Amino acid sequence: MGVRKRVAIVGGGIAGLAAAVRIRDRAPAGTDIIVYEQSGRLGGKLRTGELAGATVERGAESFLASAPEGGESAAVRFVRRLGMGDALVHPAPIPAALAIEGRLERVPGGTLVGVPGDLSLLGELARPAADADRDEGRPLLAAGEDVTVGALVRSRYGDEIADRLVDPMLGGVYAGRADQLSLATTLPALARAARTEHTLAAAVRSAQAASVRVPGRPVFAAVDGGMSHLIAGAATAAGARISLGLPVRELTRTTHGWRLLLGPVPAPQTDDVDAVVLAVPASPAARMLAGVDPCASAEVDQLRYASVALAAFALPPGTPLPELSGFLVPPAEGTLVKAATFFTRKWPHLARADGPVIVRASLGRAGEEERLRHDDAVLAAAAHAELGRLAGGELPPPVASWVQRWGGGLPQYAPGHLDRVARARAALSGRPGLALAGAAYDGVGIPACVASGEKAADDVLIHLEER
Repeated sequence: MGVRKRVAIVGGGIAGLAAAVRIRDRAPAGTDIIVYEQSGRLGGKLRTGELAGATVERGAESFLASAPEGGESAAVRFVRRLGMGDALVHPAPIPAALAIEGRLERVPGGTLVGVPGDLSLLGELARPAADADRDEGRPLLAAGEDVTVGALVRSRYGDEIADRLVDPMLGGVYAGRADQLSLATTLPALARAARTEHTLAAAVRSAQAASVRVPGRPVFAAVDGGMSHLIAGAATAAGARISLGLPVRELTRTTHGWRLLLGPVPAPQTDDVDAVVLAVPASPAARMLAGVDPCASAEVDQLRYASVALAAFALPPGTPLPELSGFLVPPAEGTLVKAATFFTRKWPHLARADGPVIVRASLGRAGEEERLRHDDAVLAAAAHAELGRLAGGELPPPVASWVQRWGGGLPQYAPGHLDRVARARAALSGRPGLALAGAAYDGVGIPACVASGEKAADDVLIHLEER
């Protein structure tokens, strides 16, 4: 009779829960799975709130519906695995805009996260530099080279395109700046194409052609009932013991597996397990890895994060708004608001004829932490006033509002990030039964985190089978 195995998942966000579900699906019956989450709730940056009777996300509002190779994204597959496929909903096909010098300009087509593949489609929105994107007879990047997105775009197209298109698009996803974010990590398909193509326009078109788009499939999806509904479904499917409010402070290799040191210093506890999936942000991961492998710890500890806040407003029924799903704001505009979603217009399943008009704003970018240090009332008032100016008219006072803060919420991937992660994982390869998962390593977005958690689960399952 085999010995019953025990696996610890450190971190109860979507990556950790995806790992737990994968282990439950593929490990022998009776395997113990324990999810340790330091906070008092599961879900990490996924949290659903309520505002004036409407469901409004306090974190990520959607996920990509398709994978680059053309199949369903890891997030959609995960939703279906949880038996929640009927709850998938999609945004209305309404365009978004860019807020440029007091006007809203629709986001041009044919771009890859703001990087144009055809400069002629930009019109007056942004002008390329003189003699832009000249073929110089060699690939844009050498094999293995990584640069910031901003460096590549500025060198080929000029500053205006980088500032007005690429910066706000990347800011909407990462709350970061194009001049600081790794091309290979944030736009991997474009990085690959840039190692063979001689112009940026050709590289964009090549990257777009390599991504299979299924006709009729929406680009984005969400879960009716909110992301917290998804988290609850994952926790149930994992069949794991959930431990909330008990931090994991240290990780030690033992003869037969791993020992976790838990709880406060005055009252420590331990737990011995056969394998561990470490699915927490970089700083706590580096701390736990310090006693396991200092080299891996040092590589992980280099990742930095941006802090952001969300402000949601319930406006009176019938409040007029531009015919858009929302807008992005370039950093050069100098506003606290970096993006806005006209929530009840973008997500028609949430709209009620007699219900409030919901607008959600994203506040703050990397390096702007000082601007977020006001109290909630001040932040909400500033965001409400800016939304009115950006949308073209003063907004009525909200009937309800809230502010959600995500301190250190979004990873900022500097050039070389993928190499650092590879070195960290290589250093840990001699410590079997330990795997890393989550946005600290494999990218932001729910599909990336789900795939990362599932891959980490597969790695520890191989170890358990070998034992």
